[in-house]
Amino acid sequence: MKTLSRRVALLSVGAGLVTAAAGARAQAGQTVRIGFQKSSTLIAVLKAQGTLERDLAPLGVKVSWHEFTSGLPLLEALNLDNLDFSADVADTVPVFAQAAGAQLTFVAKEAPSPTAQAIVVRADSPLRALGDLKGRKIGVAKGSGGHYLLLAALDKAGVPLKEVEVAYLTPADGRAAFEKGAIDAWVTWDPFFAAAQRQAGVRVLADGTGIASYQRYYLASTKFAQARPDVLRVIYAALDKAGKWVKRNPREAAELLAPVWGLDVATVEQANARRSYEVRPVVASGLSEQQRIADAFFAEKLLPRRVDTQQVVLFQPGAAAP
Repeated sequence: MKTLSRRVALLSVGAGLVTAAAGARAQAGQTVRIGFQKSSTLIAVLKAQGTLERDLAPLGVKVSWHEFTSGLPLLEALNLDNLDFSADVADTVPVFAQAAGAQLTFVAKEAPSPTAQAIVVRADSPLRALGDLKGRKIGVAKGSGGHYLLLAALDKAGVPLKEVEVAYLTPADGRAAFEKGAIDAWVTWDPFFAAAQRQAGVRVLADGTGIASYQRYYLASTKFAQARPDVLRVIYAALDKAGKWVKRNPREAAELLAPVWGLDVATVEQANARRSYEVRPVVASGLSEQQRIADAFFAEKLLPRRVDTQQVVLFQPGAAAP
């Protein structure tokens, strides 16, 4: 049996310090390119407050921000060296990136938030149980956490995927199709989920409770992680502090994020209440659900090859974690 050290490449703190020192001298004035989505709450907080710009200034590092509609194109940009760091993506997204051979490093994750994504139907829909999805058209963002929620929920209900019609839609297109009645059910996540609950009269058919944990991961290109672990330690510490601040100050956080997201304060506060925002290091023993996700997508021929989720690079934040 392969040892854990052979299966998982860990960036050691000691080696990272040496690399960081050399990298800081060689790359003074570097800009770290950060990709994010609308659902990237903690990054949105840091961006709005200018935290990373201040915290990275002593390292001579600037920040540039790049918004994406969903996680798959975000990690594709990371793999193509168009980004250095990715804000949180759903637990499903790295699996697709692994299958594509992306050279990515797991920097951090958020603790599970199973109720922050759901399969919803219109309030007047005749659908009452997961089994009722048979023969129906369901909208979901491909590769999203909601995509796995749909697979796992159908499996739980004994409904083969081939017996539903899946429409791959961005969150915005999914909302429009849902409201027009072009799809029978929609799988979405916060803050889109909360907005639909408050504005579109939806009913929850199932959330992730007991089906999908919904953990969100922060990643960097392995090239950047090896060159600038000092930058990643600063980002990790800032994310950890931001997560604690959001949970301690729900109203203030919602007031900060509402104009950024174009949503009302109550909707943002409702969405944030369902997310853990507990930032943790990624450890090999915590990747078991990643393997279940990979196996589920491969079984449905949605992945081109089998993925071993232990074959990843993990960053150790070390002393940067408070």
